[in-house]
This record gives sequence, structure tokens and C-alpha cells, in this order.
Amino acid sequence: MLLPEDQPITDDTIVIIVGTNRRNSLSSQIARYYQSLLAELNVSSVILDLSGLPADFITTALYENTGKNPEFNRYKDVVERAKKLVFVVPEYNNSYPGVLKAFIDGMSYPSGLANKKVALVGLSASHQGGALALSHLNDIFSYLNTNTLALRVKLAHIRNFWKDNTLHHDLYNQLLRQQAQQLITF
Repeated sequence: MLLPEDQPITDDTIVIIVGTNRRNSLSSQIARYYQSLLAELNVSSVILDLSGLPADFITTALYENTGKNPEFNRYKDVVERAKKLVFVVPEYNNSYPGVLKAFIDGMSYPSGLANKKVALVGLSASHQGGALALSHLNDIFSYLNTNTLALRVKLAHIRNFWKDNTLHHDLYNQLLRQQAQQLITF
């Protein structure tokens, strides 16, 4: 988890969630890039990287074990305290990663994600930019009464445009900045 222990989550802090548990993922790099865009707009943010989740959280933190895994509870508490979130979601098998679904299932129900304001960023090596992944995720958020920003940024063929920790695509940069600004006023 890229969340300093002493950094408080205020009402203005935007939580950026890396939607995969793959270590050193491209999604985590894009999340840091998004964080730099928010910093340029003078907005506080933290990154919650699912690669830091306990490996056994599916059996130690869900269902009859809800609330029993302190490390998972740290993640859950950050999400549930946040008012605004950005999900950076890679496309896996034409959808989003299973670890993200399990993580969402670990939130308090029905209120853990209710009335949150959420922005979605999809990325893929293909031409879809994670469009189906974001569509599936948006269906889940609609069910959970989460407010999703209309502008969903889809970063297709991302490996062609991500070099030296910089996004080399004018339209993608414009869309990410536009989304960040919309999320701030959302």
C-alpha cells in the first residue's frame, strides 16, 4: 500500500486505487502519473495499491471473517473514509482483475461505496483501452449506489505511449487532465 501511516485522509483527499495486485504494474505507474496531475491542480491524493493486499485476504477478510484481518481493514478503512476515488483498471481477459472484484466485495455492504464519487481510467494493450472492463465495473458501482463520473478515460495500446514514466499521447493527457478537473468539482 502506498499510503504513509501518518497521512490523514481528509474530505478533500482523492484516493487513487491501483486495480491489480500485480507488483510494479503499469497500472501503478499510471496511478502515480495521475497523482502528479492532481498535485499540479493542488489536490491532495494517496495511492492505494492492491499489490500490497494480504495474499490470503479472500479467506481471512471476507464473509464470515469480515473485520478479522487488520491489514485488509486498513485498505477498507481508507476507501470507506474517502469521498472521491479514482480507479486505474487494467483490462484482464476482457474485464477487470478478479482481485479488484474481491476487494470491492470486502467493503461494507451496502454502504461501503455508496454515494462515493468515482472516476475510472482503463488501460489495455489492445485497441479497447479497457472499455469492457470499465463497463463491467460501472455496472457494479451502479448496483452499489456509487456515483461514477461520465468521462471514463480509456488508454488503448498503452505500452506504445508510456515511456520513461511519461505518457506520450496528447489526447490521453488532455483526457486525464479533463477528468481530474471534473472529479475535483464533481
